[in-house]
Amino acid sequence: MAGAVGGLISLPAWANAWTTETVRATRQILSGSQTELLAELVETIIPVTDTPGAKALNVHQFVQKMVADCYPKTAQDTLGKGLDSLNELAQKSFSKPFSEGDTAQRTALLTQLAKSSDTAQKDFYSLVKNLTIRGYMTSEYVMTNLTHYEFIPGRYHGCVPVKPNAASQPK
Repeated sequence: MAGAVGGLISLPAWANAWTTETVRATRQILSGSQTELLAELVETIIPVTDTPGAKALNVHQFVQKMVADCYPKTAQDTLGKGLDSLNELAQKSFSKPFSEGDTAQRTALLTQLAKSSDTAQKDFYSLVKNLTIRGYMTSEYVMTNLTHYEFIPGRYHGCVPVKPNAASQPK
């Protein structure tokens, strides 16, 4: 009983100690250059407009952490091999790495991946796109500034004067 009470008392302190550094992926499944490429890829999917883009909100870190911690080994391999093949496709398509291409070239390459008959390319793009959208929409910036998320149960107005409805009054 004392252990349970002690755990409950220390739980808020433990959760409040979470920072970007403490939440980082424990296993790095991508190299440094692959991580940079992933950042450029998510930025191409959700670019900067009047709101921050996916790269500015560190969605690439979310994608990598989700794949490393929550997906099977096959998905981890798909992500790594897909990033390598993305740079190869960019070299073939516009003779430079993906990160050096302009927006139109990058978008055309992603459209090519989405419509590809190669299931590996299609699976890679689908994985990254879905996780990018999820990471962006659940980011702190989007949840607080764009969707105006309120933590459940939301607002409670306990003392509100009740005015009788004219339709409910007897005649």
